[in-house]
Amino acid sequence: MSGSMLEVRQIHCAYDSVPVIHGISLEVRAGEIVAIVGANGAGKSTTMRTIAGLMHPTEGTICFLGEDITRTPGYAMITKGISFVPEGRRLFSKLTVRENLELGAYTEKDRGLIEQRLEEIFALFPVLKKRANQVAETMSGGEQQMCAIARGLMSKPKLLMLDELSLGLMPSLVEKVLEAVVEINRKGTTILIVEQMVQEALEIATRGYVIQTGKIIQEGSARELLESDSVRKAYMGL
Repeated sequence: MSGSMLEVRQIHCAYDSVPVIHGISLEVRAGEIVAIVGANGAGKSTTMRTIAGLMHPTEGTICFLGEDITRTPGYAMITKGISFVPEGRRLFSKLTVRENLELGAYTEKDRGLIEQRLEEIFALFPVLKKRANQVAETMSGGEQQMCAIARGLMSKPKLLMLDELSLGLMPSLVEKVLEAVVEINRKGTTILIVEQMVQEALEIATRGYVIQTGKIIQEGSARELLESDSVRKAYMGL
């Protein structure tokens, strides 16, 4: 069994003192793809933002590789080995694909290493190599999403956190993006993914957590959740 990489213990979060997360605990082990699934507004993205240091819990702890990162600010997470790709892609729209990718490696000063990482990214996403000098805003939604994921990989993270990859994408493109996620994981990066498309996310995951109104209501292997009557009824329309 792989060791625990990320441990979230009983976190509570609030916006303007209104509680939105009520005692969430979860774990990500090295080498896994873990999916956090649930309906829109369930608290999935808040959980991710809290783990990523963009907001801090009012209670509870977050540990990464044995270190308490509960109060670590978002900008420092990259040096810990955590990379967060927020929902909505958030590319620098007027910059080229290459410029966007290079910004993902801003902590790396060795130019040779940056070039090496770019080559690795282009091998994984050949479409980005073709579009390297193209301005980001002129690409399709699927290509922009791949660019956002690729930028997240430029810092060589141990844990890649992906929030709502499918947002605004056609189903055929979602499949392509998720295939890329599986390939990234196969090459050794551990992944925590938040997704409204429950079935698609669980089909690529090792394990999953179902969030409803700020609480985890079910957890288990991805297969167990895919076969669960309550999950199938509530989220897959089956």
